[in-house]
Amino acid sequence: MIDIYDLVVIGGGTAGLVSAHLAAMLGARVVMVEREAHPGGDCLWTGCVPSKALLAAAELAQRMRAAGDVGLTPVEPEIDFARVMDHVRGARTAIAPHDSAERLRAAGAEVVRGEAAFAGEDTVVVGARTLRFRRAIVATGSRPAAPAGALTTDTVWDLEELPARLLVIGGGAVGCELAQAFARLGSAVALCEAAPRLLPGEDERASALLEARLRDEGVEVRTSASDPDQTGFDRVLVAAGRVPDTAALGLRRAGVRTGTDGAVIADARLRTSNPRVFAAGDVVASAPHFTHVAAHHARVATPNALFGARTKVETAAVPRVTYTDPEVAAVGLSAAAARSRWGERARIVDADYGELDRAITAGVPYGFARLVGDPRGRLVGATVAAPGAGESIAELTAWLSQGASIAKVSQTIHAYPTFAEGPSRAADEYLRERFARTRARPALRVLFAVRRTLSAAR
Repeated sequence: MIDIYDLVVIGGGTAGLVSAHLAAMLGARVVMVEREAHPGGDCLWTGCVPSKALLAAAELAQRMRAAGDVGLTPVEPEIDFARVMDHVRGARTAIAPHDSAERLRAAGAEVVRGEAAFAGEDTVVVGARTLRFRRAIVATGSRPAAPAGALTTDTVWDLEELPARLLVIGGGAVGCELAQAFARLGSAVALCEAAPRLLPGEDERASALLEARLRDEGVEVRTSASDPDQTGFDRVLVAAGRVPDTAALGLRRAGVRTGTDGAVIADARLRTSNPRVFAAGDVVASAPHFTHVAAHHARVATPNALFGARTKVETAAVPRVTYTDPEVAAVGLSAAAARSRWGERARIVDADYGELDRAITAGVPYGFARLVGDPRGRLVGATVAAPGAGESIAELTAWLSQGASIAKVSQTIHAYPTFAEGPSRAADEYLRERFARTRARPALRVLFAVRRTLSAAR
């Protein structure tokens, strides 16, 4: 028997779940194929959810040690690592129903467990079943790139005992997050990065701030370390990137082109070289590996696939957050990229959280907000490296996507006292600099002097 579907979705991670749910809500006959027993993908089971649960425990442990910052007696926490990991797994269990097969079926989608492989340009085989489709979306995500025997972001959640000495290879967002978390929970941690600095894709000032913070907390940071010495460590955790998970899909049989790393090559509308097949999420060549990007891809690819819509993916206003302490959040161009494009005409303004009332009252007066503007003062980028940065970046992403000016950030009313005031303080600084540079300033001084004289003469 050959079933014909409006849409076949391969992969049950974020991109696949959103695509299948949206298609079902639109009335399409849709089936989602997932090889694992439970949908949710790496975000739920090995990525965002478990890592943030671990970070929450580590953050509280550190706040107990730093209680003196708010006038309380510091306490060294008693850490039961097994109970911490129970909390991590409990968070996954609590969130899993949101991504469940039952929820998809209730929306009207069919869910099939098994390995999917293309048998032709419009056909997928799953076990003994053959699924013919009008359109398909490949959303199989990515997997860690790591040597055998090392811990990865997939396997680290199986730990039952805290490693006494842990080597973390990879100083990107994930490596920095896990290095800080394990150090705060009691491991002696060394963090190695092949590039000259941590978070090599982020603002240099943010990298320096985070490195100093990690060193203060006892993490041994090794940069420019392309071949780290692994002797003397109980465990090695490799967080040095991920690769697209497409090897078993038979994409060549479907006429779908891929890059040398297996990533699916798609256009701005997420259509592949086979016009019947679209792609979404980590599997797409050059796509940022973020859950929110995968969801955005799904919302673009699904109507494009079903209705021939011509929506393009957003590339300029994609926020990213590293959930360390301080958090490092960014969107758009960095200061270095803006200076490379416009030289001294680029507008770069900072606000120091050491002078931010909310940060001072909370006992965390560190970090900064940096706004990046083009020569006309239009907001083209931002970096916030401070407590609450991940929340603050949302507003800046909205302004950037609308093509707003830096001045608009200053003119927006922000609740006082909040961490979100940081970027607005930077925008205030931009206005001060602009008014100081205005050519009309001497004439305005004369005008004000004349007005004062006239008022005194009355």
